[in-house]
Amino acid sequence: MRALLLLLAIAAAPALAQIKIEDGWSRATAPGAKIAAGYLTIRNASKVPDKLMSASSPAAEKVETHVTVKDGDIFRMREVKGYDIPAGGAFELKPGGAHLMLVNVKAPLKEGDKVPLTLRFECAGEVKTELQVGRLTASPGDHKH
Repeated sequence: MRALLLLLAIAAAPALAQIKIEDGWSRATAPGAKIAAGYLTIRNASKVPDKLMSASSPAAEKVETHVTVKDGDIFRMREVKGYDIPAGGAFELKPGGAHLMLVNVKAPLKEGDKVPLTLRFECAGEVKTELQVGRLTASPGDHKH
């Protein structure tokens, strides 16, 4: 009986324990800027693929999932319908690639700020995290301690 209860408890554990968010960061915004980009790494420890469906933050009117694509000699940002996260794998949001676009930022992002972020996954549900705001000229790795 105890074994059955243990199995039921494990099966009922939230899937979000399978999703880990690492190294969330954003650059400080210039005065008057209305958009900001967010970067992070999503790790999926589950044996089942997942999908980041959407995101939100109280710091912005909306948060969109974007990718950067090359159109001739010009790089353009394009909104996509989420990101596939492989089973037992990771997906990295980084400058020049996939990223979160914070649209109509409600106040300037300043170096040292922490921006709350809620990510919504198809399987794992909601996962709360934050973006550490680095300097305006920050590059990947600058936000790590």
